[in-house]
Amino acid sequence: MNDAHLHLVVNHFPIIGTILGLGILITGIILKNNSVKNTAYVLFIVAAIFAAFSMGTGEGAEELVEDMPSVGKQIIHEHEEMAEKLAIILYVLGAISLAGLYLNFKKHAKAQLVSIAALLVAIGATFLAQQTGTTGGEIRHTEIRPNAIQAAGVEQNVAGEKGESEDKD
Repeated sequence: MNDAHLHLVVNHFPIIGTILGLGILITGIILKNNSVKNTAYVLFIVAAIFAAFSMGTGEGAEELVEDMPSVGKQIIHEHEEMAEKLAIILYVLGAISLAGLYLNFKKHAKAQLVSIAALLVAIGATFLAQQTGTTGGEIRHTEIRPNAIQAAGVEQNVAGEKGESEDKD
């Protein structure tokens, strides 16, 4: 298993774990249920750990794919910048989640404040996770790149014009 394969194995959990954790945390806050909140906190901690693994395998994956046709260094750089931001916010969210677990265990009065802080950070992390996933997907999936729609439109117009000229003959 090379670094690119390993990166693909570990890089999805920080995104999915953050999204699931956010939904679970919102549910826990609405229900005022610490067990549900603790479940979200554990997901956020695991997402932070997987973010560290993803960052650790990203450089090796970059080396393997950066010179492939239709990839390019610029698109990888954009993904790398977004992934670094996501990793930082997930590390912060993981630390807040550790505090939340501890405060819930101790039944501390500040536990509710920590759950609100985790909610706000998780919302930001979810936005960055979506951006990171999209920029990562664009590396090998050219069909989701912003200019793919424009290119497809041009190809369709050219094909349409050819069809019209053939009909006139």
